[in-house]
Amino acid sequence: MAVVRLLFILFLCLWISTEVVARTGNTITNKTNVPTRPSVVRVGVLFTLNSYIGRSAKPAILAALDDVNNDTTILRGIKMEVILVDTNCSGFIGTLEAMQFMENEVVATIGPQSSGIAHVISHVVNELHVPLLSFGATDPTLSSLQYTYFVRTTHSDYFLMNAVADVIDYYGWKEVIAIFVDDDNGRGGITALGDALAKKRSKISYKAAFAVGASTSDISILLNAVNLMESRVYVLHVNPDTGLSIFSLAKKLGMMGNGYVWIATDWLPSVLDAIEPADPDTMKLLQGVIALRRHTPDTDLKKRFISRLKNSKNKETTGLNSFALYAYDSIWLAARALDAFLNEGGNISFGTDPKLHDTNGSALHFTSLRSFESGSQFLKKVLAMNFTGLSGQIQFDGDKNLIHPAYDILNIVGTSRTIGYWTNYSGLSVVAPEILYTKPPDISSSNQHLSSVIWPGETTTTPRGWVFPDNGKPLRIAVPNRVSYTDFSSKSNNPPGVKGYCIDVFEAAINLLPYPVPRQYILYGDGHTNPSYSEITDEVAHGNFDAVVGDIAIVTSRTRIVDFTQPYMESGLVVVVPVKEVKSSPWSFLHPFTAQMWCVTGAFFLSVGAVIWILEHRLNHEFRGSKTKQLMTIFWFSFSTLFFSHRENTVSTLGRMVLLIWLFVVLIINSSYTASLTSILTVQQLTSQIEGIDSLISSNQPIGVQDGSFIADYLTNELHIAKSRIVNLKSEQDYIDALDRGPQGGGVAAIVEELPYMEILMSKTKCKFRTVGQEFTKSGLGFAFQRDSPLAVDLSTAILQLSENGDLQRIHDKWLKTLSCSAQANDSGSNQLSLSSFWGLFLICGIACFLALVIFFVRVFLQYKKYIPDSEEGEEDREHVVTPISAKRTFKSTASFKDLIGFVDRKEAEIKEILRDKSKKRQRSRSLDRHSDYSNN
Repeated sequence: MAVVRLLFILFLCLWISTEVVARTGNTITNKTNVPTRPSVVRVGVLFTLNSYIGRSAKPAILAALDDVNNDTTILRGIKMEVILVDTNCSGFIGTLEAMQFMENEVVATIGPQSSGIAHVISHVVNELHVPLLSFGATDPTLSSLQYTYFVRTTHSDYFLMNAVADVIDYYGWKEVIAIFVDDDNGRGGITALGDALAKKRSKISYKAAFAVGASTSDISILLNAVNLMESRVYVLHVNPDTGLSIFSLAKKLGMMGNGYVWIATDWLPSVLDAIEPADPDTMKLLQGVIALRRHTPDTDLKKRFISRLKNSKNKETTGLNSFALYAYDSIWLAARALDAFLNEGGNISFGTDPKLHDTNGSALHFTSLRSFESGSQFLKKVLAMNFTGLSGQIQFDGDKNLIHPAYDILNIVGTSRTIGYWTNYSGLSVVAPEILYTKPPDISSSNQHLSSVIWPGETTTTPRGWVFPDNGKPLRIAVPNRVSYTDFSSKSNNPPGVKGYCIDVFEAAINLLPYPVPRQYILYGDGHTNPSYSEITDEVAHGNFDAVVGDIAIVTSRTRIVDFTQPYMESGLVVVVPVKEVKSSPWSFLHPFTAQMWCVTGAFFLSVGAVIWILEHRLNHEFRGSKTKQLMTIFWFSFSTLFFSHRENTVSTLGRMVLLIWLFVVLIINSSYTASLTSILTVQQLTSQIEGIDSLISSNQPIGVQDGSFIADYLTNELHIAKSRIVNLKSEQDYIDALDRGPQGGGVAAIVEELPYMEILMSKTKCKFRTVGQEFTKSGLGFAFQRDSPLAVDLSTAILQLSENGDLQRIHDKWLKTLSCSAQANDSGSNQLSLSSFWGLFLICGIACFLALVIFFVRVFLQYKKYIPDSEEGEEDREHVVTPISAKRTFKSTASFKDLIGFVDRKEAEIKEILRDKSKKRQRSRSLDRHSDYSNN
C-alpha cells in the first residue's frame, strides 16, 4: 500500500506545467488508423548511466539496437528506436522518466536496474499495458502475480540466495549475519536468504541493515557492532557502487583476517568484471572472499560480442559484466517478440486509458499517457520466446522466470578463481552447468562438491564460522543438583562449584577446543529431590540457560527442542529385579537332567553295551571269557564310553558302526550336561516371575522408576502401563528398600532404569540385584545446547577424541568404577534338560543298534543252516538204542537249542573251520558214492 500511495503522490507532482497541458490538446484520444507494420517502433530504456551496471549496459544496448536494425530477417521494414533515460539512482526521477515514456507510445520498457523503481513503475505499466523487461531488478517479490506486466530478463535473487544457502550448508555453518542495504532489493533478497537457510536448519542470526546513502561513520558503527557478535560468516548483499567501501572499513576493523568468512552476492563480480584491468589493491583487499556471479555459457557468440565492444572506438567502459549481456538479450527479446506479434497480425495502436480520461476538473491532465491497446497479446509473445542469447537460453517457465538459473562460485585470491557452480538442477558442482543439463538431476548431499578455497588470512582451513561474543558474558550452564547417584553430578564447595563424572567429561572436552569458553555453572534443583530433566531441557530451549551439563538422556522428545552432543556414555533402559543365591546341595550334580532323562540315558548305556558285546563276542577275544567276566565287560564298556576311556577294541564292522554313533550321542549329552551344570551352579535365582519387559508389562505389579526422569512418561505413553503401577523412587536407598520388600511388602516387583545407574546400584549391593531380559531401548547420555549451537558440534568432536585417546574411560573409572555383575539372573529350573531335547539322538542310536542286531542274527542263522545237517547225521548214527518217541522228540528239541546256543557262543574262526571241514567231507562222500555206483554197474 505504501508503494501505491507513493505512486499517487508522484502523480500529483506531475504535469503541472503548461507544457503538459498544451501537449494534451494535441493527443489523439481516439483510436487512430495506424499501419499494421509501422515504420518505427519505440522502446524505452531506463537505468542509471553512471554506475557499474549502467556503464556496462549502455554500450550493450546500443550494440543490440544496431544488430536488430541491421538484421534483415527480423522486423522487416521497421526501425527500432530506443529512448534512453538516466534515472540518476533516484526513484522519484525514475518514475517521472517512465511517465514520459508513455507519452512517446513505447511498446516496451527496458529496465530499470533498481528494484525500488521497478516496484513503482510496475503499477504504471500494468495500467498502460506496456511490458517492463528488467535486466537488473532482482527483488524476488517482483515475481508476484500483482505485477502482471513485469518480466525479469535476468535471474531472481530467490535463486541467488538458494545458491548462497547451499554454500553455507556445504561448509557446515549454522548461523550467518546478513549485511545489506535497507531498500526493496536488499530486504527482498535477505528475506529469500532466510527462507533458504531455514530449509537447511540454519538461520540469519542478525540482520545488519543500513540506509541507502549511509555515511562512512554509520557503516563503521554497524560493522563494529557486528564484530562483537558470535557469527563470523557475513553475507554482503549491497549495491555495486557502495560495496567496496564496506570491505575497506572491514579491513580497517580487522574483519578481513583469519577466522572470518565473507560471502558477496552478484554485485561484487559485477564490479570486478567492469574494471579492466583488475586493480591490484582492490584484489588484495578482497583476498579470501567468496562471491557468486550469474553464469553465462562461454560460447563463441559471447566471445565475439565482448571482443567487438572492446575493440570499438566509442566504448564507454573498460569491462563488461553479466548485466550487459542480459541487457543485450532484453533488446533482442523485445524485437523477436514484436516481430512474432506483427507476423501473426498484431496491430500496434495506442489510445488513452478511460480511467485517466476524466480528471474531475483537475488541472492535471493524464490523457497524454498512451496505453498499448494490444499490450496483453504482445506480453504473451514475450513470455513465449525461446532463443539463445549472449546470456544463454532465453525461455520462461510458468512463473515468468528464466529457465536454468546458474551461478559461478568465485574465490578472490589475486584474481577471480572459479571453485564451482550452482544450479537448481544439481546444486553445487565443479562441473559446468551445460554438462550437468545433459545428465539426470542429482541434488543429493554426496553429489555436492566445490574446489578448495583460500580463506581470509590466506589459510586453506575452513573457518568454523563463529566465536564467543566479545562482550565478557560467559555461558550459563545448568547442572542437575542430584540427590541420588551423585557421582554423576552434585554440588561442590570448591571451584567451579560442581563436581562429578559429567563435569569432568565436559571440562576435558572443553580443554580440547582451540578457543576459550567462558562458562558459569548453575545448580538446578532444590537439593531434596532429583530435578526434572525435561524441565531443564525446556529451560535451555526457552533461552534461560545456554546448555545443560549432566546425565541427560538423549530421547526423541528432547531432541526436538535442543541439540545434543555426541553421547559420552551409552545407555538404555533395563529391568532390575532382586535375586537370591542358590544354596549348595550334595545332589546338585543331578539337576542338569530330569529324572526321565537320567533313566533313558542309563538304559541306553546298558543297551548299547549289550549290543556291542553281542556283535563282538564271536570275533573279539576281549569280549570272551567266563560269564562273570563277560557281564563285567558289558557294564564297564557301556559306562567307560561316557569318558571315552573304553579299553576294549571293536573289530566287527557292525560294532564299530554302532560305537561311532553312540560316541557322538555321548559327546552331545556330555557337553550339554557340563553347560547346564555350570549354569545352575553360577546363575542366581529370581525372587519373582519377572523375566524381562514383556512379562513386566503383562503383570499387574508395581514398577519403580527414578524421580525426575523421563521413564515414567515413557512407560505410560509408549508402553501403555497404568500410572497407578508407577512408583517414584528418590534415592538409592529407596531403590534397595523397594526391591527388598517386594510387591507384598509395599515395595516393587522390578525397577525400570537406565543401565548406568543400575550398574552402580548392583555394584554397591554386591550384585544383590540383577538385570533380566535385554535392554529394550538404546540411547546415550549427552550435553544439551540451544538449537543450532555451533558449540554442540565442536564438543562432539572433542568427545570422540576423548574416547579415542582413552581419557573418557579413565574418567569413567575414576567416578563410576563398578563390580562385574555380568551373570544374568534366571530361574534354575529352566536350565534342566529333558528327554524332549535329545529323543532324536536316542532314536538314531536305537535304530542303528536294531539294524546291526538284525544283520548279525541273519548272518548267524545262515551259517547255522549250513551247520545243522551234518550235526543231525551224527546224531542219527548214535541213536541205535531204542527210545520212546516222545522222549526222542524232547531230546532232539533240547539238543537243537543247546546246539544253537553253543553255535552262537563259538568263535567265528572255529565255525568257519568246521564248515570248511564239513564241506570237504561232503565232497569226499559224493566222490565215493559215484565210484561205488560205477563198480556195481
